[in-house]
Amino acid sequence: MIVAPASIPSPPLEWSSFQLGPLTIHTYALMIVLGIVLATLLTNRRLTARGGEPWVVIDIILWAIPIGFLCARLYHVFTHPADYFYPGADPLRVLYIWEGGNAIIGGLIGGAIGAWIGCRIAGIRLWSFADALAPGMLVAQAVGRLGNWFNHELYGWPTDLPWGLEIEPTNAAWPHGLPAGTLFHPTFLYEMVWNLIGVGLILLAERMFRLRWGKAFALYLIWYGLGRMWIESIRVDYSEIILGLRSNVLGALVLVVLGVALFAWSVRAHHEDETSIFVPGRGPKEPLEPAADDAGKDAASITSGEVAADAEPAAAGARPSGGSA
Repeated sequence: MIVAPASIPSPPLEWSSFQLGPLTIHTYALMIVLGIVLATLLTNRRLTARGGEPWVVIDIILWAIPIGFLCARLYHVFTHPADYFYPGADPLRVLYIWEGGNAIIGGLIGGAIGAWIGCRIAGIRLWSFADALAPGMLVAQAVGRLGNWFNHELYGWPTDLPWGLEIEPTNAAWPHGLPAGTLFHPTFLYEMVWNLIGVGLILLAERMFRLRWGKAFALYLIWYGLGRMWIESIRVDYSEIILGLRSNVLGALVLVVLGVALFAWSVRAHHEDETSIFVPGRGPKEPLEPAADDAGKDAASITSGEVAADAEPAAAGARPSGGSA
């Protein structure tokens, strides 16, 4: 392959996986796991700062992650059916998630369902959890995009920009008719940068305004959706066309609309501050106050004891009557 004077090389395909004893470890999966770990640590810190019990986030993500992965895979398969359903295709390839193909938009749908279940069990308000999660989601998605780089996938249109991505001509998604040495937009890098900027914007907005009742998560949906709309529109891989738009572009547009609607609803529905991340009756137990009658009895006992203590010294110092002159 012709190497441009200034370009971004793709890592050797051998780096996409390695053997660990009898196991094959895929770099794509490692990037996803690393992103989840970082998002969990950040969300735990944010929930704890708002009064949550340490690591209650684990009780929620144990539901959100598996359901999110399932829906992410299903969304990708249904929006790229030509990659999996054709004459002679191996139907088991639908299960090969290590080859890539986990749609984040589908993951958001499944993750939301799992988070709702986990929050109900843990007694946490769903919007409180979502607000705490918002910047962590962008961190996880930014790290996860490195997996696409290792897999040589999801790149964009040809470009002559100095940061063009090098892809081997034998790549399955190589556009027909392009000469070897063609560079492509590194959409994985665009999304990484976009997401990390979004982390900073959400944290800054939280310092300037008190974003509660789903407002921080609404900003996440708007920011992420806007970025995905333009990034998806320049990718070379095929996806279904729905209502004249690529399915992933349409999905990103839906995220933006949902984010705007959620923010508007939160502003109108919640004028009060969020005093607790727990649903009513599920927060940390308050120390019990003594009952009014018991308090009165205790006070009476204390008063009687003080009077008795004062009387004893006086009795001890009294002289008996009839003493000598």
